[in-house]
Amino acid sequence: MCGIVGFTGHHQAAPIILDGLSKLEYRGYDSAGIAVRDGDVLAEVVKSTGKLQNLSDKTDNGNVLKGTCGIGHTRWATHGVPSQTNAHPHVSGNCTGSGSGAVESEVVGVHNGIIENYQELKSKLIRNGYQFYSDTDTEVVIKLIDYYYKKYNIGPVDAIAKTMVRVRGSYALEIMFKDYPDEIWVARKDSPMIIGITDGETYVASDVPAILKYTKNVYYIENHEMAKLVPGEATFYNLDGDVIEKEITEITFSAEAAEKGGYEHFMMKEIHEQPNVVKATMNSVIKDGKIDFSSVGLFDEEIKNISNITIVACGSAWHVGMAAQYVFEDLAKIPVRVELGSEFRYRKPLLDKNGLVVVISQSGETADSLAALREAKDRGVKTLAIVNVVGSSIAREADSVFYTLAGPEIAVATTKAYSCQLVSSYLLALQFGLVRGEIEEADYENYIKELQTIPDKIQRIIDDKERIQWFASKFANVKDVFFVGRSIDYAIGLEGSLKMKEISYIHSEAYAAGELKHGTISLIEDGTLVIGILSQDVLYEKTISNMVECKARGAYLMGLTTYGHYAIEDTADFVTYIPKVDTHFVGSLAVIPLQLLGYYVSVARGLDVDKPRNLAKSVTVE
Repeated sequence: MCGIVGFTGHHQAAPIILDGLSKLEYRGYDSAGIAVRDGDVLAEVVKSTGKLQNLSDKTDNGNVLKGTCGIGHTRWATHGVPSQTNAHPHVSGNCTGSGSGAVESEVVGVHNGIIENYQELKSKLIRNGYQFYSDTDTEVVIKLIDYYYKKYNIGPVDAIAKTMVRVRGSYALEIMFKDYPDEIWVARKDSPMIIGITDGETYVASDVPAILKYTKNVYYIENHEMAKLVPGEATFYNLDGDVIEKEITEITFSAEAAEKGGYEHFMMKEIHEQPNVVKATMNSVIKDGKIDFSSVGLFDEEIKNISNITIVACGSAWHVGMAAQYVFEDLAKIPVRVELGSEFRYRKPLLDKNGLVVVISQSGETADSLAALREAKDRGVKTLAIVNVVGSSIAREADSVFYTLAGPEIAVATTKAYSCQLVSSYLLALQFGLVRGEIEEADYENYIKELQTIPDKIQRIIDDKERIQWFASKFANVKDVFFVGRSIDYAIGLEGSLKMKEISYIHSEAYAAGELKHGTISLIEDGTLVIGILSQDVLYEKTISNMVECKARGAYLMGLTTYGHYAIEDTADFVTYIPKVDTHFVGSLAVIPLQLLGYYVSVARGLDVDKPRNLAKSVTVE
């Protein structure tokens, strides 16, 4: 979840590293640190607590640190409270106070991930004379590298390899050795890492936006691999220390796509991008009015033989799965089960060898979803990934990949990636329905035409955002919010509730409206905000009845429905309308006002919309 950046080349490293970290701060903002080395001179470490700007101010935007080789880190705290001492980089020797200053230790490094057996390794190192200054698991792995490096008098490759064999957990490591100036050594298991090379300079980072302004040509380092980085060159090794060859990948989106582009926040920019990215995602597989999944690696003959679908995801991607199951089962008449990635492995799920496991992840690096994918593959079940990041771990390991074309999503709270994942599930459901004989050709073509109206309808909702802004300002200080709906509306309510709680810090829950009477309605009192989602015509009256029950107990009602249902104004205190679309696809429209509501409530409360507390964009640890 943390962000890591490294550079070795001919320019001053610190400003480049800080610039890269600024593109990754969504991965963690509890503390930040940097280590820079100038040739044979000892590396210098500077750390600070809080957001990256504190480190930039402390180093005059990196100008006070001289050297052309360095590593940096922005932290999302796991082991050890956010503090200067626990901040990365960590060193292999002893450290007093903040851990800043010249590094006399042999090894200095940064880490993204979690070392599960760090206590066991720490005890071993203490028995061998090592002392510890921090509460982090990272310090343990840095000292373990040092231990093997010194004990066996071996080079970096062997020292890192021995360490990789001993540690359990996930890691992306950037290491500098005192004996090897101008070199950065890296290793990876389960945590993302990319390496870019251009014009005699080498970059490494945990995510593409950090290095995109410098190069679009990157290498993806795989699990249990290492690399030596020198200016303009990377040498890759396997766990045995043998040199291996890797192919370069070109990143297709621009550096400007990862900038705010005049918007106050990334989240608002990404909300506005939804019409274009949804259209791009659809057009990537719609050819001449038909869906063609050959680029995905999923073919009609395979679809015919699939017995059931298991969707595995976390967070907002799981909410996509919850909506998708209704669409799949209605259009394709195929059984669908939706699983939380964090629970999937541990309950020993029953998987059919003729089934399909669909893993949904924006980053393609979500630890629990990646583990679920591997579980399915180990059991011989076909896997399909819906991911946004080309070359990510889930994309590389899945049997088939449907890339959403959302571009870089920087805000922690997902919007455009969610919308692209949702429309991807519609496309899959339609093709399954056609191939399996559950949808007539004429209906299939009409469904596709209906899908193609969604981008313009999303734009209409965004253009009318001021009404939502007004409502948000009125209820910015509400204590409790409940989202209620049935069927797809319930699934969309889950996402709306998450948007509210994760960026506004207001207690919020989503309930299937029919379940209110089974306990939840006891929480309703005067002033409670209840948001009813009523996009399903067949369920409209039932949800209205549930909203009336809430109103009778003092709730303030907001209704979200399609144009034409104006009678709702007799019940709801405030109503926002969305354009009509086929009932299977209406979730793509219903979610937009809820994204806007969460955004505007957060702004009205004066919060950091893009970087909500305690959260990170990509969850690469369990």
